[in-house]
Amino acid sequence: MTAALTSPIAQRGEPVHAISAATLEPVWVRATLITIALLFLTLFLFVPVVAVFAEAFKKGWQAYLAAILADDAWSAIQLTLLVAVIAVPLNLVFGVAAAWCIAKFEFRGKNILLTLIDLPFSVSPVISGLIYVLIFGAQGWFGPWLREHDIKILFAVPGIVLATIFVTFPFVARELIPLMQSQGSEEEEAALVLGASGWKTFWHVTLPNIKWGLLYGVILCNARAMGEFGAVSVVSGHIRGETNTIPLQVEILYNEYNFSAAFAVASLLALLALVTLALKSWIEWRAQASTAQLHKEH
Repeated sequence: MTAALTSPIAQRGEPVHAISAATLEPVWVRATLITIALLFLTLFLFVPVVAVFAEAFKKGWQAYLAAILADDAWSAIQLTLLVAVIAVPLNLVFGVAAAWCIAKFEFRGKNILLTLIDLPFSVSPVISGLIYVLIFGAQGWFGPWLREHDIKILFAVPGIVLATIFVTFPFVARELIPLMQSQGSEEEEAALVLGASGWKTFWHVTLPNIKWGLLYGVILCNARAMGEFGAVSVVSGHIRGETNTIPLQVEILYNEYNFSAAFAVASLLALLALVTLALKSWIEWRAQASTAQLHKEH
């Protein structure tokens, strides 16, 4: 019985660690790959990030704060935060609803819905901005009606919010769909059989199971919303102090050869990227720890 359960490696009399060592790549191959990866990261990630902060603080703290607190820059910061506060919660609601629908139900057109969710990934942000110009522009489909009713979409906050929502709405949905599909619907069905309402089932069963994936998708959505340039550039009109977000303000300052101020404002986006990366790593760690704990309990 013992011999039957012995692995082929042990039956051949070969040490397990010897076989494991034989399946590894040579040391020089591993060293080469690691070196290439580190050089690539240094050249295309670490050096640009360090350069942004170095240029931002080149003239000292006073110049940096003056650039950040300038009227146009502060207005751009406020507008960027406002757009994110509106776009991210809306995408959160859409993402949860879309993921729930796709993961829990079977219906005609399911693949079409998945394709539409992925559309912003394949369409250039500039094209998405032009779509809103076609719809809401002065010569667009609804342009005359909007003008008659004194409603302004383009070159105003509503247009910026709509463009941002379009380019960011896949992030939450695409993070939750595979997660909810892998979890199945057995727990929700059991809760419903035991008499729980749909709302209670969502809050006490579904949400705890998807909370880390949901938070991960929200963080990515927020980072993209605050850093979006192409679509917002098309619909904003670049009106100083009114429709310029942080990326657009950086472009204006750079085109005016005000490099110190441009890098100072750009450092806010770089800082956002670093914070996003840190939160992403923390969420992944917590999700793995939660999964390991769950497996340990069972």
